[in-house]
Amino acid sequence: MITNPILTGFHPDPSICRAGEDYYIATSTFEWFPGVRIFHSKDLKNWRLISTPVNRVSQLNMLGNPDSGGVWAPNLSYSDGRFWLIYSDVKTQSNSWKDVNNYLITCETIDGDWSEPIYMNSSGFDPSLFHDDDGKKYFLNMVWDYRPTNHSFYGIALQEFDWQAKKLVGQPKIIFKGTERKLTEAPVMYKVNGYYYLLTAEGGTKFEHASTIARGTHIEGPYEVHPQNPLISSWGQPEILLQKAGHGSFVKTQTDEWYFVHLTGRALKYPETPLLENRGYCPLGRETAIQSVYWENDWPYITGGNFPKEEVPQPQLPEHPWETESGFDDFEEASLAPVFQTLRIPFSEEIGSLTARPGYLRLYGRESFNSLFHQALVARRWSDFRFEATTAVEFSPTSFLQLAGMTNYYNTQNWSAIYITHDETKGRIITVLASEKGQLKSQKAPEVVIPTDVQTVYFKTIVNYAHYQYAYSFDQKEWQVIDQLFDSLQLSDDYVAEHYGGFFTGAFVGMFAIDTTGNRLAADFDSFDYQKIEEEER
Repeated sequence: MITNPILTGFHPDPSICRAGEDYYIATSTFEWFPGVRIFHSKDLKNWRLISTPVNRVSQLNMLGNPDSGGVWAPNLSYSDGRFWLIYSDVKTQSNSWKDVNNYLITCETIDGDWSEPIYMNSSGFDPSLFHDDDGKKYFLNMVWDYRPTNHSFYGIALQEFDWQAKKLVGQPKIIFKGTERKLTEAPVMYKVNGYYYLLTAEGGTKFEHASTIARGTHIEGPYEVHPQNPLISSWGQPEILLQKAGHGSFVKTQTDEWYFVHLTGRALKYPETPLLENRGYCPLGRETAIQSVYWENDWPYITGGNFPKEEVPQPQLPEHPWETESGFDDFEEASLAPVFQTLRIPFSEEIGSLTARPGYLRLYGRESFNSLFHQALVARRWSDFRFEATTAVEFSPTSFLQLAGMTNYYNTQNWSAIYITHDETKGRIITVLASEKGQLKSQKAPEVVIPTDVQTVYFKTIVNYAHYQYAYSFDQKEWQVIDQLFDSLQLSDDYVAEHYGGFFTGAFVGMFAIDTTGNRLAADFDSFDYQKIEEEER
C-alpha cells in the first residue's frame, strides 16, 4: 500500500508526468527560492527531491513579491524527448487584481540546466501545456476578471502555442466556465479514447476545495461535466484525515494503471478555536497525496469513492525505495542542500556564503522579517507534526539592531524567533520575539545574558503537534527550555487566511541574520539538524 501524503509538508498543487519508467511531480513554491520542486519516483510510493529547475534570477525575479506571491501551480509534462515546465510568477494578489506573468522553460533531462523562460501571457494563473496527438500544442490558464461587477474567475482559456516560433498564436478562447462550485482554476487537459478531458480545481483552496472533470469530443468544447461531480473533495467528510482534496493531475503507468495526485492538508484540532465545523488548522501547509483511479463509461473515478484515502493500493511495479536522507547538515559542501530555500532571492554573497568560513553557513545580517526584498534567511519545511530542529551559531552583535538565530516562519507577518542580540546594559543576550498578524509580541521573553567565555550558542525548536517551544544551550548538553508555548496554528494557512492576506504556504524552520545598522554583521552557523519524533496515538 501507499501511505498518504506522499509529499509531507508544504508541497501543494502537484503536477505529475511519466517519462518511460520514471515518474515526476512538480509542486508550487510561492515566494521561496528556487522556484518549483520536482520529485522522482519509480513506483509512485517512494519519492525523492531531484530538481529545483527555476533557480536563476533570469528565470524568476521575485524581489518585492508579496507574501504567497511568486510561483503558483507549475505544470510539468514530457513530450518530444524533452520536459516542459509551465509556471507563474504572481507579482500582486489583491482582491481586485492578480498581476501574473506565465512562462515556459524546457530541458532534455529533469535535473539538467533548464532553458531561459519563454513569456506566455498574463491573463490569469494556473497555466498548463497540452500536447495533442496531432503534434499541436495548446496553452491553458484560468482568466482573472478584476471588474467588481463580475465574478473574479472568468473561465478557462485555450490558445495554441507555436513551439517553432516560441509564442502563442491565434486568439484565446474560453472553453469552460466551471460548475456551481465556482472558483474554477488549475486547468489540465488529457486525451483518452477520443475524448478531451478538462480537469480543473474548484471551490477555492480551503476545506471546500474540489477537483472537477469534464469531457468533449473537440478540444474547444462543448464540455460535459462528470455525472458524479466532483471527481474528489473532502468537504463532505469532515472526520477524515486528508482534508482540502482538490487541485491535481493524472498519470497512467506503463502497466496501464491510472493514478491521481492531488493537494491535501492534515488538520490539527483546536477545540477552543473552532474553524469550519472544527476541521482544524494545517501548520504543515498543503501537501501532496495520491489516489487510485478506475474508468467506467469513459469517465475516471477515484477508487472507493470521491474522497481521499489514507492508504492506496500501489501499482504493479517493482518497489523502489530511495536511500534515507539525513536531517543533519554540517555545511561542508560549497552549495546549500536542496532541502533549504531562501525568500524571494537566491542564496548568494548578497545574503550569505558557504566558503567564506569553510564548514560554516555564514549569513550576512540584512533586512527584517517584514522585508519583501533582502532577507538573510535559510530555512526548510516543517515536514512532521513532531520534530526537533537544532542549530549552532557564533555571533557578536554590538547593537540591538543586530540579531541572529533560529526562526519558525510562515510569512512576513507571522513568525517567531530565538536569537542573540545586544542589550545596552547586559551585553550579549538571548531573547525571543514573535509576530502575530503583523504585531510584535515579546511578553514573557527572557533576556539571558551570554557568558563572556561562550563563543557558540545552541538553539533548538521542539515541535509537538499543536504547540512548539524554544530551548538554548551553551554546551549542547544542558538545555534550558524557554517557558513560552507557541501555537502551531499561527503558522498555518487557515489561521493566516482568517486574519491576513496571503495564505498559501506552510511553516518553515531555519536560520537568520538581521542587521538594520547596514553593516551586514556576519553570523556563522556550524550546523543544522532536523529530526522527526515518532508520532503518538491520537
